[in-house]
Amino acid sequence: KLFVFREKPKVVKPSPSSNDGPEAKKAKVDPNETTMVKKTASFCNLKEALEVDWTSEKAKANLKRTPVDYFLLHVLLKFRTDKGRDPDPKSCADDSQLLKQIRDDVLEAMGLSGDLLSDDFISYCFSEMSPVCAVVGGVLGQEVVKALSQRDAPHRNFFFFDGRKGNGVVDYFGPN
Repeated sequence: KLFVFREKPKVVKPSPSSNDGPEAKKAKVDPNETTMVKKTASFCNLKEALEVDWTSEKAKANLKRTPVDYFLLHVLLKFRTDKGRDPDPKSCADDSQLLKQIRDDVLEAMGLSGDLLSDDFISYCFSEMSPVCAVVGGVLGQEVVKALSQRDAPHRNFFFFDGRKGNGVVDYFGPN
């Protein structure tokens, strides 16, 4: 759980003694004064976020807007769990075949079609692009500052950045 404080403009209520007509009855918002409002935000853990039931109707409806990077993340996590390392360019041929097999297994276990993640995903698994790392690191730093300062609510759980297109997507997976 995270406590978030937000600034809201202070509402100034008219004094009961003023009889200036209809405007005196309306509450006025003073943009120069703010009040702090405390709210509680709950976040699910990574395990819950990765255990989405894709066979449910709600999940199927959201499947079209779900970034394929979410499924790529599952494949890479399974590869790392099985091999104890990331895909290595030195063993590209073997790792490529293993990645395809893991993709098929992971998507089948989720009840999804294997063509959801096309074969060209393999070319993105063998390196890290420094500009992408810089953007993701900057967003991560921004979210840490949000959480520590308790001024704004941080992203709920996922930020996917596509280095080829140069755009990022914030998404939420898990209960609720």
